[in-house]
Amino acid sequence: MLQIFTKTDYLLRETFLGLRRGGWMNWAAISTIAVLLFLFGISVQASWQFEGLLNQFGSQLEVSAYLDTGVQATDLKPSIVAMPEVAAVEAVSKEAAWTALIKELGISEINGATQQLEGNPLVDELKVKAKSPAGVPILAAKLSQLAGVDEVIFVDEAVKRVAQLNQGLSWLSGVVITLLSLTAIAVITTTIRLIVMSRRREIEVMQLVGATTSWIYLPFILQGVTFGVVGAAIAWSLLTAFQQFLNRLLAQQPEFIQFLTHGLQISPIQSLFLAIILLSLGSSVGIMGSLFAVRKIAMR
Repeated sequence: MLQIFTKTDYLLRETFLGLRRGGWMNWAAISTIAVLLFLFGISVQASWQFEGLLNQFGSQLEVSAYLDTGVQATDLKPSIVAMPEVAAVEAVSKEAAWTALIKELGISEINGATQQLEGNPLVDELKVKAKSPAGVPILAAKLSQLAGVDEVIFVDEAVKRVAQLNQGLSWLSGVVITLLSLTAIAVITTTIRLIVMSRRREIEVMQLVGATTSWIYLPFILQGVTFGVVGAAIAWSLLTAFQQFLNRLLAQQPEFIQFLTHGLQISPIQSLFLAIILLSLGSSVGIMGSLFAVRKIAMR
């Protein structure tokens, strides 16, 4: 037990000593990782938020099925409700649709309009809501194959546009994150290498007394991990502040925009998962930069 405590104390002291000698280079490494993780976190949050918007749009988009003349909407409603893609079904009779149309056109006398057109020209309609955006085209295809359905109309352009935007953002984020990751690794490698070079005489003495290479360079690897953890903490703080600002901004918008608020919010589980991702990525980048630094020097 005492031996473990002694080794731990040594590693912590050596790690802290290396960080002190790093000076402003430490901040360069930490800030680079923080920017990397902040942009990565923004891209992950945006992906989740776009998915939420897609689900929200999908729950509001309706597939309108116009029936053949003489077919009643109430007759087809039970079979449509049983479809797995269906969230809700509203049956609109041609009488109700005709009355609503007359009111929209501003015609005061409905009987006169009906007589002029020699009867009600409309047909029954079924307004069907899908459970998910992906289910809208599938649902439309199924409805068009039903007997008694004359025409199926659905608007999926908004869903396609948001999905395309999400895909484009993912590609752009991937390129930016890759470049920033390489930059962060390069900065950490340079920082650790300078610290190692400043302590090369101490390292030579430790090698002469029989210390293993892994034991000598382990504190430097822990310094890289520290860079990643601190950078992840800064990035997480910035992301939390950004999300709170976004929520307050949406809360001040008109009612027709506030329906976006729910879709742009992330759940507590997603927040915790994002924090774990940032911590893991930051630590990984820090370890990789440290390994590159000590590997190049140890091979000399």
